[in-house]
Amino acid sequence: SCAVGTCRAKSDCFLTDLIFCFAGDCNFEKPLAACGYSQGRDDDLDWEQINSREKSSTDPWMPSGSAFVMVNTSGRFAGQRALLLSPQLKENDTHCVLFQYYMGGREGSHPGHLNVYIRENNSPMGMPVWNVSGPATRAWGQVELAISTYWPNYYQIVFEVVTSGQRGLVAIKGVVVQGHQCTWLHVGAAEGWTTSFIKRLCSVFLLRTQGIGGREAPMKATKPWNNRRFIGTFELENTTKGDSGRYRLHRALGQGEPPVPIAPPQLTAVGATYLWIQLNANSINGDGPIIDREVEYRTVSGTMYDLQPVDKTTHKIGHLDPDTEYEISVLLTRPLEGGTGAPGPPLRARTKCAEPMHGPRKLEVVEVQSRQVTIRWEPLGYNVTRCHTYNLTTQYRSRPAGGKEEAREEICYDTQSRNPQHTIHNLTPFTNLSFKMVLSNSEGVKESAELEVQTDEDVPSAIPLESIQGSAYEEKIILKWREPSQTYGIITQYELVDPELDLSNQSGKVAKQANETTHTFTGLDPGCTYSFTLRASTAKGYGPPVITQFTTKISAPSMPAYDQETSLNQTDTTVTVLLKPAQSRGAPVSAYQVVVEEERPRRARGTAEILRCYPVPIHFQNASLLNSQYYFTAQFPAGKSYSIYYQAVSTANGETKIDCVRVATKGAATHKPDAVEPEKQTDHTVKIAGVIAGILLFVIIFLGVVLLMKKRKLAKKRKETLNSTRQEMTVMVNSMDKSYTEQGTNCDEALSFMDTHTTTAGSSPSSFTLPKANTMSSSMPSNSYYQVTNPCLYKNESQNMGSDTSSLVQSHTHSLRKRDPSDIPYQTGQLHPAIRVADLLQHITQMKCSEGYGFKEEYESFFEGQSAAWDSAKKDENRMKNRYGNIIAYDHSRVRLQAPEGEQSSDYINANYVDGYHRPNHYIATQGPMQETVFDFWRMVWQENTAAIVMVTNLVEVGRVKCCKYWPDDTEIYRDIKVTLIETELLSEYVIRTFAVEKRGAHEIREIRQFHFTGWPDHGVPYHATGLLGFIRRVKSKTLTNAGPMVIHCSGRTGCFIVIDIMLDMAEREGVVDIYNCVRELRSRRVNMVQTEEQYVFIHDAILEACLCGDTTIPASQLRSVYYDMNRLDPQTNSSPIKEEFRTLNMVTPTLRVEDCSIALLPRNHEKNRCMDVLPPDRCLPFLITIDGESSNYINAALMDSYKQPSASSYPAPPLPNTVKDFWRLVLDYHCTSIVMLNDVDPAQLCPQYWPENGVHRHGPIQVEFVSADLEEDIISRIFRIYNAARPQDGYRMVQQFQFLGWPMYRDTPMSKRSFLKLIRQVDKWQEEYDGGEGRTVVHCLNGGGRSGTFCAISIVCEMLQHQRSVDVFHAVKTLRNNKPNMVDLLDQYKFCYEVALEYLNSG
Repeated sequence: SCAVGTCRAKSDCFLTDLIFCFAGDCNFEKPLAACGYSQGRDDDLDWEQINSREKSSTDPWMPSGSAFVMVNTSGRFAGQRALLLSPQLKENDTHCVLFQYYMGGREGSHPGHLNVYIRENNSPMGMPVWNVSGPATRAWGQVELAISTYWPNYYQIVFEVVTSGQRGLVAIKGVVVQGHQCTWLHVGAAEGWTTSFIKRLCSVFLLRTQGIGGREAPMKATKPWNNRRFIGTFELENTTKGDSGRYRLHRALGQGEPPVPIAPPQLTAVGATYLWIQLNANSINGDGPIIDREVEYRTVSGTMYDLQPVDKTTHKIGHLDPDTEYEISVLLTRPLEGGTGAPGPPLRARTKCAEPMHGPRKLEVVEVQSRQVTIRWEPLGYNVTRCHTYNLTTQYRSRPAGGKEEAREEICYDTQSRNPQHTIHNLTPFTNLSFKMVLSNSEGVKESAELEVQTDEDVPSAIPLESIQGSAYEEKIILKWREPSQTYGIITQYELVDPELDLSNQSGKVAKQANETTHTFTGLDPGCTYSFTLRASTAKGYGPPVITQFTTKISAPSMPAYDQETSLNQTDTTVTVLLKPAQSRGAPVSAYQVVVEEERPRRARGTAEILRCYPVPIHFQNASLLNSQYYFTAQFPAGKSYSIYYQAVSTANGETKIDCVRVATKGAATHKPDAVEPEKQTDHTVKIAGVIAGILLFVIIFLGVVLLMKKRKLAKKRKETLNSTRQEMTVMVNSMDKSYTEQGTNCDEALSFMDTHTTTAGSSPSSFTLPKANTMSSSMPSNSYYQVTNPCLYKNESQNMGSDTSSLVQSHTHSLRKRDPSDIPYQTGQLHPAIRVADLLQHITQMKCSEGYGFKEEYESFFEGQSAAWDSAKKDENRMKNRYGNIIAYDHSRVRLQAPEGEQSSDYINANYVDGYHRPNHYIATQGPMQETVFDFWRMVWQENTAAIVMVTNLVEVGRVKCCKYWPDDTEIYRDIKVTLIETELLSEYVIRTFAVEKRGAHEIREIRQFHFTGWPDHGVPYHATGLLGFIRRVKSKTLTNAGPMVIHCSGRTGCFIVIDIMLDMAEREGVVDIYNCVRELRSRRVNMVQTEEQYVFIHDAILEACLCGDTTIPASQLRSVYYDMNRLDPQTNSSPIKEEFRTLNMVTPTLRVEDCSIALLPRNHEKNRCMDVLPPDRCLPFLITIDGESSNYINAALMDSYKQPSASSYPAPPLPNTVKDFWRLVLDYHCTSIVMLNDVDPAQLCPQYWPENGVHRHGPIQVEFVSADLEEDIISRIFRIYNAARPQDGYRMVQQFQFLGWPMYRDTPMSKRSFLKLIRQVDKWQEEYDGGEGRTVVHCLNGGGRSGTFCAISIVCEMLQHQRSVDVFHAVKTLRNNKPNMVDLLDQYKFCYEVALEYLNSG
């Protein structure tokens, strides 16, 4: 430490600035570099160093007699900055920084702003910790800053001057960094040192003056000067003017023995950042009072040291590091000569561990193999673990195919390296793996985010030997087998090998496709044993082989040929024949036999069938007894005709085979069976053909009569179809309430029509709306009403009348001519007939009974896997063009690419044509392009004259690449095709990109739009179909009807899009839908379209919603007339179309279930809900991030989409007195820049004022500072600056609150449409100017629904008018109600949305 003093020439001396010198101090008498200070680099001005002691200034505003640094603001533009940076400092606890500042200038002027920042670890400066902006005072002011830094952090003090444009100067001097807290003795209302304290201080330090000759003088008197200084007076004798500067101040050493404690302090309590100790202040030397106690503590390993004064017998040492050992000693002080003794015996104590700050971060997968996965994470420093002893484990779950879920945990040992990683071994190949890392110590556990990954494929296991079945024949063996029990991937083929066979010219190898599990080996030898080797293959190669043996059956011996059935010699009783040896086949000949047969019909030569030979030997003597026509003994009774047969017998393995041949005849000849003469056969054929022709002629005449009779009926029914459908829709709508209540009686358990989608097929989301009465009629062309009959399905007139529109495939004119199957893409089946739109609600309700058994049964009836040849896709040169080995293109429907001129390339792309509604090849279903197939993709788009690309996937989902980015951000050339991005339209659930596409040598530019649906979740299906239906309508409205096929890519989702699109056309044209047969037809064109049962259920719900809601979009040019018609009152029903529309909206609004709001219903969150009837669902709940003690992360609010931005707005209820802090946490955590207030401040209804009118409000770590306020008509706008004091490096955020006064609590709607529209425009303007439209808006009213929903709906409608020149109030409100059913809850508010839209159009 050092003391600085100044003495006058007379007999008294003033002691000033008793300080301790630490790094960072600077009195600015020497150059800045000597103190370690430096000028800023990224500023506009420099600080000037002035010493007015050495050289006075003529500037009247310049302070005199001081050394300082200053910024001259005269002649400067407003906003220019000058930065002065201290050296890097390091402290581990709260300490004090002192300096003085000076604002010079004309009286009342403001020369500039002086800001002080604390910048940690070279991070951004954030918010100033102190600032001042004048006015000019021409006097030095003192500043005292308490700085708190924790853990091993470096920081800099940054002094910033910002000019105001006025003349003057801003200066600082005397910067001092103290190593202790800014603590002073408080006396009454003043703060400073008392005289008694000064005397005690001086007695402790024994301050004296000492001249050069050794003369000393003690301090005579003291008096306080200010809260940091005192004046000490000394009497010096025999001094002259020449003695000036020849004295110094020093501390005289006392002569007494200083006190030392006998024992170390006692530890009474331990925490993670503190230690409580009990002082043992007994001394070992003499008597005397103890006037001071100090605690000295230091880290046992490290350089941290501190000394704190103590005024109690117990003391808490705070701001310590967790899990760190400290050495603590006590120092005692006696007055006068006693002084301060040495530190007493030390106490060694270790702080507890603290709960980890957070779990491991930046968890990523480094390498994926078939049986192991390597993961990496951000290194864990002590500031994260907050304990030197901790555990880091990896928890992972896997579910092998067909097996139970397995959960395991492994310890990670690589925790100290710069790039820590861990490899999980012994995994099952081709298995989905969910894993997370867990950091734990003795005080708590923190987990990382969970990642999902799929292990790579591996070679499969062996085919089960017991599954191999062989059917052996004489010359063939049929083998059947099952796939391996562990496929470890997708089976691509099987290989069968018999080394002794030459099969398929591959040395005994046979390859079978994955779906072929049987093979027939032909051309084998009878009675031989064959050994077969069988193995399966995935993309990774072949698995282990399994060997099996099968033996062919033996064959009958091959008899020699006898050209003539004549004997060598013949008498009346004997016949001599030549017997030739037979050729054995599979077994040796065991016996030869001669058989005589009487009167047996003659048979063809060379026949060797067992039934025509003679397996049972019968002697001649027994032949008559057994009534047998043959015998083995060659005797010839007279008068009969005989045939003599020669046969050979082979016997082996319990089998006996016989072959025989006739070698001679005796007596009457045996006649051959009569053959049909060719002439007679021809006559017979002619007769049959004549009969068939007659029958066909009769059928044709009959059908012609039927068509003639029904011709007029068909024309009449075409006109009546839509009217009938409309009436049925009306009946369905009017009975919806009844349907909902009756659903419980129709099923074993009640089903809610508004069920939400989960992983089970039986709970699909549905939220449906009805169309406006005039929208349905205006959107359908008059010539689209027709009737379709299907005589193949219905056998009588009553059935035909009830289902006259059940076919999707009949055209406007019908005939009985035979049609090409490609003309009939979706043929209604007898087991699954089409469903009338009017019956769709009842059908879906029944299908959802018994946990969705109907849907489950239907979906499982679809053929799964390959159903047609795909040889082209399997070729070696095309394999790499397929993203998945089991989703490839069928040959019969695949798109064939044309080769570029002068090039020979493959015509293959993984894409299939799919028929639309009466439009062959209307769609192309393809995979998401890979990097290798981007050029092929654009070749196809150009070749097929495509105008619309529909993308129903994101580039990456669940950590896996689903599609590469095949479009440019500006311009990209793909071989001979140039693609330029013209326009991008971002909406909340989809993006529309417009491209200009050119082809070298084509001399034309095509405009192609990509419609990218981003609202499909990574898992499952969308919670509601509203967004997808709006997307489909937008695609249809933006696509030219004469363009080529629409390209759609993804897999299962592609099927969903196509089925919904086709069925909407069918429902509009025919009044029926045929979803089942449509899906079946799609699967015949491309494998596994509509991949899951959940998607199949979602298609039904989406089509039902579309049929009920219709297209409620109104062009801006027609809005006034349409709205006028909607308000016309029907005198008979006393209702109007807009009333019916709102009534329908109420009926199809989903009702939240208890399980939907599980978080809001937790007991700890009850007191945060204003009303238990208005709760946010879990799926749109914002979770608070800012940590605030024990407070939970729940707030009663819901995130909602705007027209262009997902989750753009938050809708909380007005803060309760106990949730004001949570409200500001929401604003800060979710980057909200606007607050719209639509209710009054009313303490009686627990609606307090939650903002400061001036100054700063502190809510835990969050500070809300009032900046300004303005009143304009019905809107009070207030601007606040909010920031998190616990994280100054995050900076601050400006938030503007808009309090709308034009909506009194007694009114259902605002008083003025113009004022409300002005409110919306002001909010939009602030959002765009301050945060580029990226910030969120908080909107609150008393119940968080009616008024807030009206504001949000009108905001969406205005954006629709601006970007689409159309309006859809129904869609806007329904989208909001999908997540919060109480939005826009009154008819007058619903009408008000239309009226503000009209006001928007009128205002231009």
